[in-house]
Amino acid sequence: MANNGAYHNERLGRVDEDKLQGSNSVTKKRRTRSQGRNELRRSLSERHVNMITFSATIGIGLFLQSGKIMYLIGPGGAVLAYLIMGTLLWSANASLGEMTAIFPVKGPIIDFPARYLDESIGFAVGWMAWFAYINLTATEVSAVASTFKFQFDPAYLQSVNYPLDQLQWTFGLNTDPAVWIGMCLLAILIINLLPVRVYGEIEYVFGTIKIVVITGIIMMQVILNARNPNGNTDAGAFTFYQSPWGFFSNQTITDPQGNRTYTFTGGTGRLVGMWSAMNTIFFSLQGFFTVSVTAAENKHLDRDETIKLASRKIALRVILLYTLIVFTVGLNVPYNDINLQDQTISSIRRGQNSPVIISCVRNGVTGWPHFFNAFYIFSAFSTGINGLYISSRLLHALASIRNVWPTTGWGNNIKMRLEKTNSKGVPVNAVLVSWVFAFLGFLAVKPEPQKLLGRLAIFSTCSMLIVYICTSASFLSFKRLTINGDSDEGVLISTPDGTFLNRNASDYPYKSHGQWVRAAYATTGCALLATFNGWRSFLSPFSHADFLAAYMAILVFVILVVLYHLKDESEWMPWHWGIRRTMDIGNPVATREKDPQMRKGRLHRVDKEVVWSWGNTRAFFVWVWVWLK
Repeated sequence: MANNGAYHNERLGRVDEDKLQGSNSVTKKRRTRSQGRNELRRSLSERHVNMITFSATIGIGLFLQSGKIMYLIGPGGAVLAYLIMGTLLWSANASLGEMTAIFPVKGPIIDFPARYLDESIGFAVGWMAWFAYINLTATEVSAVASTFKFQFDPAYLQSVNYPLDQLQWTFGLNTDPAVWIGMCLLAILIINLLPVRVYGEIEYVFGTIKIVVITGIIMMQVILNARNPNGNTDAGAFTFYQSPWGFFSNQTITDPQGNRTYTFTGGTGRLVGMWSAMNTIFFSLQGFFTVSVTAAENKHLDRDETIKLASRKIALRVILLYTLIVFTVGLNVPYNDINLQDQTISSIRRGQNSPVIISCVRNGVTGWPHFFNAFYIFSAFSTGINGLYISSRLLHALASIRNVWPTTGWGNNIKMRLEKTNSKGVPVNAVLVSWVFAFLGFLAVKPEPQKLLGRLAIFSTCSMLIVYICTSASFLSFKRLTINGDSDEGVLISTPDGTFLNRNASDYPYKSHGQWVRAAYATTGCALLATFNGWRSFLSPFSHADFLAAYMAILVFVILVVLYHLKDESEWMPWHWGIRRTMDIGNPVATREKDPQMRKGRLHRVDKEVVWSWGNTRAFFVWVWVWLK
């Protein structure tokens, strides 16, 4: 236990309350730290965090992978799968969000598992999350290159009575994908090297564009279903939710290795289809934790309640928009459309496989397919930007932990360089190192390396499932250090049994009712997904490569935990290793607003005696703006 204090007190943890009050002395302190070139700068406001997080979750998954989800389990099953995964990740994010709101530390994904479970777990989780977000960037830039190869089969266009003989991007088909990947990676690097305030403004614009376009897509799908152009007898209200199609798909077909097809029908087919769909969806929703990753660069946390609002907003926006798009697209596209069919374990889809574009084609809409394909490129590019941002901040947090690095000269040298920031508070070296690993995106240039990139995506999925398990379990441990005291007591109170956090305190920053149940739900759900995510690798013939992709992350996690202990333990006897954690709850951050009814996000009626008045109307629009921005 001797190293626990050094581990947390030196780097990971504590945020002084004075640091968050906005005084002139704080400004001077902040400047001093920037000149020290090892601290991030608190420049992001609540609206920036909202849109950065939203943009990080809206990439290729919603537009290109949603068609595969529909094919696996049917339109109704796809809506159900998105709802289940949305609530699962919302529960995990709320667990991390509550801890981050009261302790807005650098690298919360790393700090809280280390603080409330074991230091070695925080160490392992940090490296696995870093690589997972690196792979997210690589996957998104490879999707950009793939989306440029936009081309529908002329025979398909003719079969659905499309008014044009061709629908393709000739320039994209004739350009080497490496060109698009290189240009995309360069642009991602440039944006991530900008001051974080500028980065936040860019992502705010990008996120707003995504919300507007997604809302337009939902409205367009409803209109297409209502107008039924070209006399297409296949279309109509809820036609594709009924027989011979149905709410769920009739069967699940998989061909893991491309040489043998397996067909599952009935209840078994629905079960394996739903399971495969949920694992695919999880990769699309990895950006949920972005809210907490930004904590070290948030300003006015005590005033704006950024973590609480952003955690709730991202859940509501993502779950609502994902499910509405899948539901409305399912009205216009049969789940067995040939362009939706995908029997592989992992693949990078193209614009012609998007159910939104297929809906336009089946309804004879011209022009818009090109716009949507371009929007998918923009969306994947924006998510790639966020992937590099998250991974660089995680690497910077890892560089701030003494026990992560070897005590040799070269180990300290690497640590110091990665921890260093420029005069604007940007961890340039951490950005550059993470960016170099994003060159994995070039694997998508050729077919065989592309399979490897797909397997890396599966590895990243399992890695992030482990991260979600550990952060949710951290909350369950953290919950034991809280009590439900009186509202007029402080956030940190002393009792005969020890010191505890008072979750009922009026200035407690973020509390969700029944959060321990949600944390247990997230822990259990993610554990089941991680356990059975590689079920298709067991189908004959057994695929060693797919098995390793699905379960290697578990082995890597165990190895990292063991290596951390070996670094500081005097002997190789795991049964003698103790749990190394501080369970620290010192120096919590409280909100400025003491009245719970006046906290941000609540509707404040000025004239409580009447329903309508100018004051109440203004308060209503202020409340709406808080949840929209």
